[in-house]
Amino acid sequence: MSRQRLAQAGTLVVVAALGVAVALREPAQPPQPQDATDRMLDAARAGDTSGYLSHYTGAMETSLRRTVAEQGQDAFAKYLRETNAAIKGVAVMDTELAGEGAVKLKVEYVYQDRNEAQTVQLIQVGKAWKIAQVEVAERVQSLIPYGTPVQ
Repeated sequence: MSRQRLAQAGTLVVVAALGVAVALREPAQPPQPQDATDRMLDAARAGDTSGYLSHYTGAMETSLRRTVAEQGQDAFAKYLRETNAAIKGVAVMDTELAGEGAVKLKVEYVYQDRNEAQTVQLIQVGKAWKIAQVEVAERVQSLIPYGTPVQ
């Protein structure tokens, strides 16, 4: 092996070792309540029924599982994909403590022709946050409709 190849291999080993050291030094961020809503929406867009249900707990989870059993997993997956296809964006705001290990988030869904906001209550289950309650969505008047050209 030539000196140049040896130097390249040595450099590669040093860079890889530094990468591992940095990765080990970075503390893992604890799960945040918004992570549960983000992953739930990702699962809904993908029609991943099991993934979607995994982000719920309590009476909400029981009710959703009953609905899946009645409709069938394929029909429910189609429903998830169709109802979430129209969402153009999501904004999560107004995090409010709702007791120990519980928070409320205001989640605003942006559609082409409207915005809808709802309050989502999450509780901590082990290290994860799960959706325990969702209020009925309210229509929010948007000043500038989504997709309006900027002048």
